Amino acid sequence: MLESKRTILVKYTEDEIGYLVKLLSNPNMVKYIGNGKVRSREQTQNFFNWIVEQYKENENYGLKIIKDKTSNKNIGHAGLVPQIVEGKEFVEVGYWIEENYWGKGYASEIARTLITYGLQNLKLPELIALIQKGNAASEKVALKNGMKKEKEIMVNGKIVNLYKITLKK
Repeated sequence: MLESKRTILVKYTEDEIGYLVKLLSNPNMVKYIGNGKVRSREQTQNFFNWIVEQYKENENYGLKIIKDKTSNKNIGHAGLVPQIVEGKEFVEVGYWIEENYWGKGYASEIARTLITYGLQNLKLPELIALIQKGNAASEKVALKNGMKKEKEIMVNGKIVNLYKITLKK
């Protein structure tokens, strides 16, 4: 179980699918995720199944629920997510913070925890963040955590900035 100063990451269970529905049905939450549209119950179930499959492939990977240590409330989800970008395999640092927790430093804190874990504990040579153009808050988080913008790419018809951080030797 990964934890930061104020949060812990826990795996999704069947009991938590309602939380995923809450995240994916909020237009402000999904504005810069995928196609930017809210997801149906069936699409959410498929996404949940994909998350759980990630755990089976590698327990270190996949989106996990971010819980506030003090209140034990769910405040978003984050994780290390395998991605294929332009035919190359990467591991992405992904973070979604629930709207009422925006601007409180949670995204930066959890991203820093995931970057440290990925580079130092898992010995990954690099990590990326795929951030849709216009998502200034997520770009700020990436930069604050030492990631550098590499280039703009197209992902599913959207312009996406690819940020990267590499293991210091």
